[in-house]
Amino acid sequence: MTTLTAEPLPDSLVARLALTDQGLADRLQHGLADAETRLREVAADVPNALVAEWSRYLIDAGGKRLRPLLVLLAAEFGAAASEDRSDRVPDAAALVELIHVASLHHDDVMDGALTRHGVPSASARWGNRAAVQLGNRLLIRAGRLAADLGDEVVRLQGVAAERLVRGQLRELTGAAAGESPLTHHFTVIADKTASLISLALRVGGTVAGVPVPAVRALAEYGEYLGIVFQLSDDLLDFVADPAESGKDAGIDLAAGVRTLPVLLALSEDGPRAAELSRLLEGGPLVDEGGRRRAVELLRSSTAEARARELLHSYATDARDALSDLPDVPARAALAALVGVVEHRTS
Repeated sequence: MTTLTAEPLPDSLVARLALTDQGLADRLQHGLADAETRLREVAADVPNALVAEWSRYLIDAGGKRLRPLLVLLAAEFGAAASEDRSDRVPDAAALVELIHVASLHHDDVMDGALTRHGVPSASARWGNRAAVQLGNRLLIRAGRLAADLGDEVVRLQGVAAERLVRGQLRELTGAAAGESPLTHHFTVIADKTASLISLALRVGGTVAGVPVPAVRALAEYGEYLGIVFQLSDDLLDFVADPAESGKDAGIDLAAGVRTLPVLLALSEDGPRAAELSRLLEGGPLVDEGGRRRAVELLRSSTAEARARELLHSYATDARDALSDLPDVPARAALAALVGVVEHRTS
């Protein structure tokens, strides 16, 4: 699933939550800085200077650091919210981001992506073999961090990694015989995107000693937030202003990825849906003229409105999942984060 959208910096993402509790805002900023330091230390912890440089490449390119932020927010419901913050929380944040960055290396190889976060992808710069091995190395380093954090974190990482690979394989193989393309799409989203977002909240809560029922509620929230995140990304592919999103409309079509709006438009009746089907039947839509026409057909359909309805429904589910959590500032921050993700396509 191609996701080369513009990513807000960590500090701007925290700022967009419009936190009213300054103590929480300060803890999040300090926690993100600690996690960033730990992430870079772990990535570069290798005797070979060139491999260390390669390993830091996509990390240095930035990204929103959504998953480390979620680790920190989940930890707020436990002992790690105290002034005596344990090193376990930055390690947990680094662990989840390492898995995410490793998946980006592998995604870029599979998609043939030339850029990531506004810079050449590792595969474009050093070749597919280097990018695959860099991804593998980061996964191994994440595993070593998990081992230091305890058996439960190792188990959670293993479950999430299995789901991630399963989602990637399902995306490659396509819908099974008799399976609805929409059902298949949501299954892929759940495994490939929501799994890591939910993992961040599970691990953050676990290392901070959050009670098990609250960790479950956080994980459920993460599953819904992951779907919201990917659906909003699906919409960004053809509704966002290229000057703001950092990519031209229809890039997913060029990669042969059928996002939610495409699937919804194809499910309609009439000549426009038939024309769109003909344009896409050959796979990746690399022809610029054909891609522009496909975007026009999408924009003239009801797909955007229907996709936004589904997006809002999952955003509501995410907020509802927070209702059983203690009423602390972090809960309001998680609710605000849903709105930030949902409305980034507005």
